[in-house]
Amino acid sequence: MQLIDSHAHLTSKALSAQVDGVMRRAHDAGVSHVITIGCDASDAEACVRLANSRSDVYCSIGVHPHEAGKVADGDMDRLARLTDDASVVAIGELGLDYHYDFSDRASQMKVLDLQLSWAAKLDYPLVVHCREAYDDTEAALVEHGFEDRPVVFHCFTGTEDEARRIASNGWRISFTGIVTFKNSTELQAIARAYPDEHLMLETDSPYLSPTPVRHVRPNEPAHVAHTAQFLAKLRGVSIEELAALTSANTRAFFGLP
Repeated sequence: MQLIDSHAHLTSKALSAQVDGVMRRAHDAGVSHVITIGCDASDAEACVRLANSRSDVYCSIGVHPHEAGKVADGDMDRLARLTDDASVVAIGELGLDYHYDFSDRASQMKVLDLQLSWAAKLDYPLVVHCREAYDDTEAALVEHGFEDRPVVFHCFTGTEDEARRIASNGWRISFTGIVTFKNSTELQAIARAYPDEHLMLETDSPYLSPTPVRHVRPNEPAHVAHTAQFLAKLRGVSIEELAALTSANTRAFFGLP
């Protein structure tokens, strides 16, 4: 069995000092590769350095909406200089977050537009963060020409209607440990019927530890195996079948070898 964690934050404070151990435990759990996500220019540079030091890590680079209010002159140039690196397989995570509003909404939209204008010229998938901001996120993606291009709404926790709208634009969603939570009934209904060819898994570690390790902090890529086990049972397939399916989908989406 081989799984891929399609979204983790290995350069976060909670994980960066123990990456060797984190990846050893991931391999022991059947996780062959991890895509680590940069949330601002400095973090993106750290992600590239990490990915270049390991054969089992790739990275995505962008500015998280929480960081939008801190973007400095030259940050987009720093990101652009990284895009030719072989370890970079996507742009993001980028998007909008109207739940926390850690950055003001005007700054979030400005930085999202800047990144989408930049990303539209590149042949990379997009990794999108969207929380309580679906209408504005969809409008920005459509305005910048991302219909029917590879876009994943990571850590999806939206409604069935939003999931349908995402699919109608040719995009997809990915599932974290949230789907394993007892009260995630709507998300479980979405996951149960989600198309085989688009199904992808992630941890979003160090956050969102899944059941039955929900008490464990920090979350880490090895725990994607628990989410895989849950989804296999939910969808009525073997864990081996689900692992092969999600790994193939993740490789195809990100263009992994």
